[in-house]
Formats: sequence, C-alpha cells, structure tokens
Amino acid sequence: MGLAQADLELLQQGEVVSCELTPAGSNYTFLARLRLNGRDGLAIYKPRDGEVPLWDFPAGTLYKRECAAYLLSEILGWDFIPYTLIREGPYGIGSMQIYVEHDPRQNYHTLDPEGDADSAEQLRRVACFDLVANNTDRKGGHVLRDGDGKLWGIDQALTFHADTKIRTVIWDFAGDPIPEDLLQTLEGFCRQLAHPQGRIQELLDMLLPEEIEALHRRLQWVLTDRVYPGVPGRRRR
Repeated sequence: MGLAQADLELLQQGEVVSCELTPAGSNYTFLARLRLNGRDGLAIYKPRDGEVPLWDFPAGTLYKRECAAYLLSEILGWDFIPYTLIREGPYGIGSMQIYVEHDPRQNYHTLDPEGDADSAEQLRRVACFDLVANNTDRKGGHVLRDGDGKLWGIDQALTFHADTKIRTVIWDFAGDPIPEDLLQTLEGFCRQLAHPQGRIQELLDMLLPEEIEALHRRLQWVLTDRVYPGVPGRRRR
C-alpha cells in the first residue's frame, strides 16, 4: 500500500479516541479515529466479541481471517487489501484496518472491465485471490475505488474455510485463462509453503490445520486448471 512509517505506527500504536458503529454488516464494525503524536487517522475496527456466530465458521475467528487475507495479499505482492493488523481496541481484541478514502457511489457494479483495461487487470487479480483464499462473501460493495483509480478489496472475514464454497459477484472472466504472471506468483507461493517462515508462517498460524490443507488443495486446483471457473448457465454481465 506504500504506507509511510508514521501511518503504520498510527495503526499499530494510536489511541482510539472515537469509535462509531457503522450500520452495514451483521457483525459489529466500527469506524475508529486513531491519534498518535498529534496525528489523526481513520481505521475500520472489527472486534472479536462483536462477531455474530455462524454455523459454518468457528466462533471468534473472523477477525483473524481479515488479517490472514491481508497477509496473503501481501505475500503474493498483489497489494489490494488495506493494511490490517490485530490489536486491542475499546471492545477488546479485533482486526484494525486502514480506512481507504473512496467514493461510496463507486464499487464493482460501476466498473466497466470490458472498456477499462486497468480495472480489468486489477479485477482479475482480485478474482484469482478469491479462488485461493476461498472467499465466500465477495459482494459488489466489497470492491472500492480510490481517487487514483486503484481497486481495494474489503470485508474478507469469510475466507479460508476448509470446504470450497466460493461465492462472488465477479464472473467477468469465467472460462478465461488466468494471467500467466498470477500463476507464476502462485507457483512461487507453493514452493514457499513447503518450508514456511516469516509472514507465511504468521499466516498459517491464524488458520486451523484442516484449513491449511485446504489451502494447499485450492492452490493445486488453480494451478492445474489455470482458468477462472464459471457456473453453468451463468451469463457474464
């Protein structure tokens, strides 16, 4: 994301001076204002204790999945998830993510991948990431566009489930080959997974053993098929 050190320190160490509950979402999500050494900034804070229990995800793990998704995007060098970490807040431990300034009227549904090559390239990366991370909740509003035209993915809490059940609105590339540069990145990631260390080990430490095994299987699936999957009978937009 190219954050300055001061921005990282603000997210890591800043005092939460205000915490406003946002209306969207079933889990408690707060817009937090952080302050450190006279500097203010905004972040999205999702406390563990504000998570609504789900029948198919282990209780109290969604905040870790937000951070794990960020770590995966950074390990792959795809840089489309805002900087995210785990820290204490006013309502206990949770994920804290840099707030991305964006036009709320723009999201996936306002993009034109067929007419905008840059948006299409960025969306292909997001779509490939969602296959690997097993994103079960990629809604249109989970793709933001900042003032420079860069796309950002938010709300990655429902990821890394052991059962493959990808749910997404991004069907623009169904049946298309996955770009070779993305596949090469995934191949390198596979090699690193054999001897995990550093950030890769940090990622794996946030997942259950069966979820790690499933991550390996999904990588092999993507690298074997090498195309974006589609749903029979589903038309592109």
